[in-house]
Amino acid sequence: MPKGYWLPQIDVSDPVGYQAYMAATPPAHQKFNGIALVRGGRSEIVEGHFRSRAVIREFPDYATALACYRSDEYQRARPLRLAHSICDFVIIEGYDGVQPQVVGSPPPSAARKGYWIGHIDVSDPEGYKAYLVANQAPFGEFGARFLVRAGTREVPEGQVRDRTVVIEFPSYEAALACYRSPGYQAAKTLRDASSTADIIIVEGYDGPKF
Repeated sequence: MPKGYWLPQIDVSDPVGYQAYMAATPPAHQKFNGIALVRGGRSEIVEGHFRSRAVIREFPDYATALACYRSDEYQRARPLRLAHSICDFVIIEGYDGVQPQVVGSPPPSAARKGYWIGHIDVSDPEGYKAYLVANQAPFGEFGARFLVRAGTREVPEGQVRDRTVVIEFPSYEAALACYRSPGYQAAKTLRDASSTADIIIVEGYDGPKF
């Protein structure tokens, strides 16, 4: 069964006040087994626009991710975030289909993974299919694995583009290197011709999961 994910993008206006929100969320995440994969950390916006803070939280499935957001435990914490930040919040179903085929020896794994988070508006679906074929070789070379690939989703706050993708890499450095590689840049020309994207590359989180 596919996992479920929270993908909030946040601009924090009051860091001290925001800490109160972070302190209030563990009961909800513990109850619904929401594990933090990204929680701040190094990041680079490589295309378009993103808010300053990106979070990825993984749940056992999409229904559980929705239930956590709607729960009394989380809704008690949420006003503390609303008072101190602006957020675009996506809850989305994960991907459990075919993954890129490994090419050669992928980069070694680090304690902190690396992630691409992309929100995409596709203007030419047929042209975009060519990009989906062309990106497989560089993704395989750098050890990429799809966590999210345009699954069922809900946007309870703010707004994002129509299609959402999350890709995990063995490290933050591997995630950056893949994006900058000649192989991916060649594939990107096909995407640029058929879509508009907001993409951020972020470092994973290896602290307390809740």
